[in-house]
Amino acid sequence: MTAPQSPADPTTTPPGGTARLAGRTVARIGFGVMQLHYATAGRDAALGLLREAVDLGVNHLDTAHFYGPCNELVRTALAPYPDDLVLAGKVGADDPGGKLVAAQRPEQLRAQVEANLSVLGVERLDVVNLRRADAPPGLIAEGDQKVDLDSQLAELSALRDAGKIGGIGLSNVSADQLRQALPAGIVCVQNDYSVLERATEPVLALCREHGIAWVPFFPLGSRFPGRPKVTGHPEVVAVAEELSCTPAQVALAWLLAVYDRTLLIAGTADPVHLRENIAAGSIRLSPQAVARLNRV
Repeated sequence: MTAPQSPADPTTTPPGGTARLAGRTVARIGFGVMQLHYATAGRDAALGLLREAVDLGVNHLDTAHFYGPCNELVRTALAPYPDDLVLAGKVGADDPGGKLVAAQRPEQLRAQVEANLSVLGVERLDVVNLRRADAPPGLIAEGDQKVDLDSQLAELSALRDAGKIGGIGLSNVSADQLRQALPAGIVCVQNDYSVLERATEPVLALCREHGIAWVPFFPLGSRFPGRPKVTGHPEVVAVAEELSCTPAQVALAWLLAVYDRTLLIAGTADPVHLRENIAAGSIRLSPQAVARLNRV
């Protein structure tokens, strides 16, 4: 089978098909805007990339106030927003002076929600993902930033009741934490997960059991030192050669294949990579290819 080299017409086929997120229908291939924080091509290029993503059928953007200028870029590029666009924010960190720090206390979560709303220019965020800081990768909470999950969920639930949040998601959590949070009504989980990183399989299993959307971050491997890159694994490369597509597309197609409520938010500042990521939604891995990748 040869993979298509360009995405299907987004007016008829949303990238990767569709799934539900916080009561909304979204294309299964979305866009994580964080990479635009580090883009070197300039502001106009970043704005153009966001507009192109939406033009190609993306209607789920993952953003955060602590992603530097990203919220302002989203607003400038896309407001007034399309009716079907789902804006997912993230809370749990801050970047005073450009250095990322944990911001886990309930009053800090509320302030971050308000900051996201203000800069994005909306009255409600469709989803807010609570980024816990209990375990790697990334931030680890210390001191007064070690906050119990129930207190955080109570604050986010109050914001949801006030109409400022459509749905509550979790990020970087264990299966026990997800189980604890289920009564709050969790709509999605964002965890480190890829062909090469399967430590959070128990969380994925719980998402399957409860019909919760699964939003893997680092789908092609982590930028943290010492972590392997999915695109360099021999089996991923071999499958890509057989399908005449890129290893990155194989890795993304595998994530879509393992659970029908997987939503991808692969980020990039490169228009070519954006189009390749979206085209991954048109790749259909055979059961044999999926099984081979499952064994990696």
